[in-house]
Amino acid sequence: MPFAETPLRDEYAAAVERVAGRTLDALRDGGGTAALADHDTAAPRPVLAAVRVLGADVFAPQLISGAEPDTATAALLAEARRALPAPAPASEDAALVIGWRDWAADRLLARTPYGDGARAAAPPPVPPFDRERLGWRTWSARMAQLSVLALPGLDGPVHDSARAGTLDLARGTVRAMLRRDATTSVRLARWLAWAQADGRPLRLELEPVLDRIDQVNDGTDRSGLELAIARALSNGAPR
Repeated sequence: MPFAETPLRDEYAAAVERVAGRTLDALRDGGGTAALADHDTAAPRPVLAAVRVLGADVFAPQLISGAEPDTATAALLAEARRALPAPAPASEDAALVIGWRDWAADRLLARTPYGDGARAAAPPPVPPFDRERLGWRTWSARMAQLSVLALPGLDGPVHDSARAGTLDLARGTVRAMLRRDATTSVRLARWLAWAQADGRPLRLELEPVLDRIDQVNDGTDRSGLELAIARALSNGAPR
C-alpha cells in the first residue's frame, strides 16, 4: 500500500474506534442515544465511514434496552449509506457478507423516518451460508463476519442457521479461543448469547467463556462493544 494512504487508513480506523466507544458508553449507560457526531455540523467523512462499518450495531444501545432505533442515529446511518456505497466484493462469499450486513441495517432503518430508501423488505437474493456444505470451521468463520445480525429485533435465514448450529458455534468459539483469535471468539460468543436468549440450549457454559474472552481480548472498543452486546443478551436482553 502506498505510504501516502497510511495516514488516511489510520484516521478511518481511529474513527471506527471512537464511534464504537461512544456506542459502548451509551449501552453501558442503559440505552441512551450515543453522540456519534456533532449535530451542529455535517458529519466528517471518517465518522460516516465508521458508522457504515458498524452498521446495525450503532442501534445496539436502544435495541438491548427494548427501545426503538433513535432518529438521530438513524439519520447518521442513512447519510453514511448514501455517501458510502458498499464496496465491490472480492468474491461471492464477500458479497453475501456485505449483503446480509446491509440487510440488517436496512431492516432497522425501516423502523425510523429514514427508512424510505431502505431495502428492508427482503433479504439478499442469495441463500445463507450452507452449514452442512461448508463444514463447521468455515461456516462458523462466516457467522463471525455476520455478528452484527445478532441483535434483538432482527430475524431471518441467518438466524435460523444459528438456531440449528449451536454446537458448531460452540466449536468455532472454542477453536478461536485456542488460536487466540479474540475477534472471532467474541463474535461467535455473541451468536451463542443470541441463541441462548432465543431459548436454544447451548453445548457449553457461556458465562465462563465471556469472562475468559474479557481477560484476553484485544482491548479495542469495537471488541468491547461485541462483548457488551453478548453479555446483555446472555443476561436476558429483550428478544
